[in-house]
Amino acid sequence: MATLVNHALAAAVGTMAAELLAGPAFRKAVGLGFLLMAGWALIPDREEAPRLGGSSVFGATAVAFFLVEMGDKTQVATALLAARYQEVAAVTAGTTLGMMLANAPAVWLGERITRVVPLRFVRLGAAIVLAALGVSLLLFADLA
Repeated sequence: MATLVNHALAAAVGTMAAELLAGPAFRKAVGLGFLLMAGWALIPDREEAPRLGGSSVFGATAVAFFLVEMGDKTQVATALLAARYQEVAAVTAGTTLGMMLANAPAVWLGERITRVVPLRFVRLGAAIVLAALGVSLLLFADLA
């Protein structure tokens, strides 16, 4: 639930920003944003979450996850994707599904999965995808 709301808000912000700004300059700015996100993806996340006493497990987890993810790499990437593609629902669905696919193994398998796939490889893969999006926008911004 927290991921869905978080990504929907980010996608809406990205789409609104794209509606206010237009043209090759904006596409270049979004491309640069993707390149910055690629660099940021290489930096490990800090493990910090707010402590919420007296709440249900679901409620505490949803609120904690929502607060921790506000302004995080995923939300910024979601806003950039929405600015690029102008599809709030599709970007929200795609980024939420991607987040669930990335997080479900981490939740279910915990640290055991990092013995098989080191996090540096996951971060590197994400950085490569983000950089490819950024470079393509920078190279082809004048063609759109």
